[in-house]
Amino acid sequence: SRRPAAAAPRLQVYFASDFTDAPYQKQTYQKVASAWKRPAKNPKPGAKAVVIAVIQKDGSIPPPTLHLASGSDDWDAAALEAVKTAAPFGPLAKGYARPTVEVHFHFEYI
Repeated sequence: SRRPAAAAPRLQVYFASDFTDAPYQKQTYQKVASAWKRPAKNPKPGAKAVVIAVIQKDGSIPPPTLHLASGSDDWDAAALEAVKTAAPFGPLAKGYARPTVEVHFHFEYI
């Protein structure tokens, strides 16, 4: 009988629905993924930390917020730190109508 695969860390990034710049989204994902230093201890399988950042026109962000805690303080701190470290992001496209874009970073352990 095959054992189910062990839980694995995964990063998902969700932009506001009207923000359709795919290369920008990919670049933002890659910056945060490479800045993410996973802690030695994992949260329970199925847990995730959700960090919300508001990217300004120039790519800077005010301090991001922990919107959903994973149940592991270390995991949550690492998630926040990854978003802070990855900033600033690229400036928003001139054609984007809003002055900022809200981005949700899901640091999952599933």
